[in-house]
Amino acid sequence: MRNDELIALDRAHVWHPYGPMPGRTDPLVVASASGVRLRLAEPSEGRDELVDGMSSWWSAVHGYNHPVLNAAVRDQLERMSHVMFGGLTHEPAVRLAARLVEITPEPLRHVFLSDSGSVSVEVAVKMCLQYWRSLGRPEKRRLLTWRGGYHGDTWQPMAVCDPDGGMHELWTGVLQRQVFVDAPPAAYEESYAELLRAEIGKHAHEVAAVIVEPVVQGAGGMRFHDPEYLRVLREACDAHDVLLVLDEIATGFGRTGTLFAADQVGISPDVMCLGKALTGGYLSMAATLCTSRVADGISRGEVPVLAHGPTFMGNPLASAVALASIDLLLSQDWQVEVKRIEAGLRAGLAPAAELPAVREVRVLGAIGVVQLDHEVDMAAATRAAVREGVWLRPFRDLIYTMPPYVTGDEDLARICAAVHAAAAAG
Repeated sequence: MRNDELIALDRAHVWHPYGPMPGRTDPLVVASASGVRLRLAEPSEGRDELVDGMSSWWSAVHGYNHPVLNAAVRDQLERMSHVMFGGLTHEPAVRLAARLVEITPEPLRHVFLSDSGSVSVEVAVKMCLQYWRSLGRPEKRRLLTWRGGYHGDTWQPMAVCDPDGGMHELWTGVLQRQVFVDAPPAAYEESYAELLRAEIGKHAHEVAAVIVEPVVQGAGGMRFHDPEYLRVLREACDAHDVLLVLDEIATGFGRTGTLFAADQVGISPDVMCLGKALTGGYLSMAATLCTSRVADGISRGEVPVLAHGPTFMGNPLASAVALASIDLLLSQDWQVEVKRIEAGLRAGLAPAAELPAVREVRVLGAIGVVQLDHEVDMAAATRAAVREGVWLRPFRDLIYTMPPYVTGDEDLARICAAVHAAAAAG
């Protein structure tokens, strides 16, 4: 199919994320991908391939077309591509669950596999609400979180995204009103810690769980905060009999410099959500882990089962490649690579701070962010990045990058130059 025919069909029929129907701008057509490069079907801005600065929305940590992950998928495909998980099980899912329990903080012991990060949050919320109902405390049905967060686009996750100015403000008055506190400051402030303690104590009678993104707030604004706030949350939740949910969909598997963001202060949640990099960007899969306390509490209830069961739950192909991706990550000195990327981003993005429209430049682990003082002109910023030979996806007032961990120094420098160009143009 010719490129123009493909684009015409795309415009007529394909609804892209966070876009209108029909689309107002033509997407770039990717013909193939390998390593950290996306090869375009037709050149754009004089470029026929782009260095991927986004890891395909933070998931492709090993890059593309990796021989180890390809082999895992091929091997599993020859055995079994899918089988229902109700009443049946299989080795890839069982081994994956055991591996996740092994590498996540104690005492997370039980794993519910699902299709996407947003669904993993739905499952986490359902676990928490059902736990309290099973214990005869159905009044504990609200969630407490801080502003600036983002947890997904399905119903319960939307309810704990920032209700003012966030992506889901449209649904104010329809979604359940949750308990929100101010967004966490970047540095530790005892006054803010006291606010967290006070709000959890004040609402403990009605709050089932606190849910936050640890250390990095992702799509809500790419804001970083002191990990010590996680310890404050853990201690306050324990003191007031409230569950703690950590959404590590974006931060899990090394992105912030530790395997999980919770590891930075050595705490463990009652429930943890994983996704994105779980399969190395190959297939859609997520996981919700919980402690035996949560699982046993649900099992003692009038309805002793978690009534949730996605059709493709525990998909063997996704399970096999997830297991291969985790083993590949842990077989390498990934922390050195993330530190190398962090150093490259700090050096490469620093000059952007001198641009007149730049409010702040911040870097943490394999995450680099340039925040402007105005809404990004996405079309202009994207074109500027493509001219530099890089794929970026700005949003709101942010131009940011989360490159694959296999990105070399030369390509990392190119990504930084593209972020600078996009910030200047956007």
